[in-house]
Amino acid sequence: MAEVKPEDMVHHQPMDQLQGFEYCIDSNPSWGEGIALGFQHYILSLGTAVMIPTLLVPLMGGNDYDKAKVVQTLLFVTGIKTLLQTLFGTRLPTIMGGSYAYVVSILSIIRDPSFAQIADGHTRFLQTMRAIQGSLIVSSSIQIILGYSQLWAICSRFFSPLGMVPVVALVGLGLFERGFPVVGKCVEIGLPMLILFVALSQYLKHVNIRHVPVLERFSLLMCIALVWVYAHILTAGGAYKHTALVTQINCRTDRGNLISSSEWISIPYPLQWGAPTFSADHAFGMMAAVMVSLIETTGAFKAAARLASATPPPAYVLSRGIGWQGIGTLLDGLFGTGTGSTVSVENVGLLGSTRVGSRRVIQISAGFMVFFSILGKFGALFASIPFTIFAAIYCVMFGIVAAVGLSFMQFTNMNSMRNLFIIGVSLFLGLSIPEYFSRYSTSSQQGPAHTKAGWFNDYINTIFSSPPTVALFVAVLLDNTLDVRDAARDRGMPWWARFRTFRGDSRNEEFYTLPFNLNRFFPPT
Repeated sequence: MAEVKPEDMVHHQPMDQLQGFEYCIDSNPSWGEGIALGFQHYILSLGTAVMIPTLLVPLMGGNDYDKAKVVQTLLFVTGIKTLLQTLFGTRLPTIMGGSYAYVVSILSIIRDPSFAQIADGHTRFLQTMRAIQGSLIVSSSIQIILGYSQLWAICSRFFSPLGMVPVVALVGLGLFERGFPVVGKCVEIGLPMLILFVALSQYLKHVNIRHVPVLERFSLLMCIALVWVYAHILTAGGAYKHTALVTQINCRTDRGNLISSSEWISIPYPLQWGAPTFSADHAFGMMAAVMVSLIETTGAFKAAARLASATPPPAYVLSRGIGWQGIGTLLDGLFGTGTGSTVSVENVGLLGSTRVGSRRVIQISAGFMVFFSILGKFGALFASIPFTIFAAIYCVMFGIVAAVGLSFMQFTNMNSMRNLFIIGVSLFLGLSIPEYFSRYSTSSQQGPAHTKAGWFNDYINTIFSSPPTVALFVAVLLDNTLDVRDAARDRGMPWWARFRTFRGDSRNEEFYTLPFNLNRFFPPT
């Protein structure tokens, strides 16, 4: 075998911005292409917007009409939050959707004996929703204070590229239960969707029409349309007529009852469920979910910046975005979406899949959310897509986000045993501890923490059920205490230092400056 010469070996230099994107954060496709890409992001966001109300509303005592109205409200508020975040927050191309991090705290409110004893289902739904609203309104103050006071910017100064590897990676990997385990519940729909999407978006991505790579850009829309029709044919043909209920829920295209339950035109408005009710116990429990969503959003912002071909957001910008996330959670409480706010991870992955990180595309998508949530029947039509189809797409999108997290290792020394230890332990515990909490909760119908103090139980069970949150605690603790004196270069700090302040790199002004010359009134630090 011939000896490999040093000059023949390929050395990949670390890069501040991810290359190969057709459109980055502040460049825009044509209006026609931008509208199509925005609609594609809107369709992808429907998975979470439908699944969270589908899970929670029946437990609250609500009927199909209540579920349809909550879905409509969640989409409407998601559009507003996304516009606010892309205009005045981090300005990254991120959709601010509903969060699963709030489910533990919300379930605790649902199981409150004062609500469980209400006989009438609709009355119980309204009372529970008002309690959730009150908890969200109070707990949103955590993100608002941490964000606008720049306290989160101070906390983020303890983050390094090494510490962010497991956090960002687990923003994607931590959602594995919403991937193939859901695909397997209706494999005849989910598996073709997964194979077809990979084939069109990757193997046939070089197919161009008028110099536009249509399969790479719009394969998600094409695949959803084809598999949705295929699923409808199976449903109409009676393929699931005598199958188990679980199979019908995951496979049929007519099980959601969203279209029949939705109004033709309806505009969500604040306090539409009645005046919120406030309980210290519920509010304290919800604060844990707010902290978890804050950490998950931080990791998603880091990934979105990379997939928008932008530089890492400075601490000031990151904290500003968290403040606007708090405003979003406040809007969730006022309108009554039934959950809190976080970055939609699947839409972050779609930035990488299409190689289009344009901010304008996401803003167009927000416009579709507001428009179709007002036109209830039309929005419900798209929202009736079987969740198995979305789960197949998640297998790819969550994987892309996880890979972005791992890509931060290029700025660190991975020949250091210290770094290997920190990343390995953080990744393993970040997956293992939440899995323990999940299995315990499934088998015992309660979390490992089940003391008489309900708010304490919610704190522990919520925080340790989140893979990115556990990874952040472990990674940041180890990274800032273990042999830290001479490890700055190994941790990637020389590269990271330029992006810790707004004026540390000239590109920050290009990517993150507020519109309408607002930086005159809110000077960055």
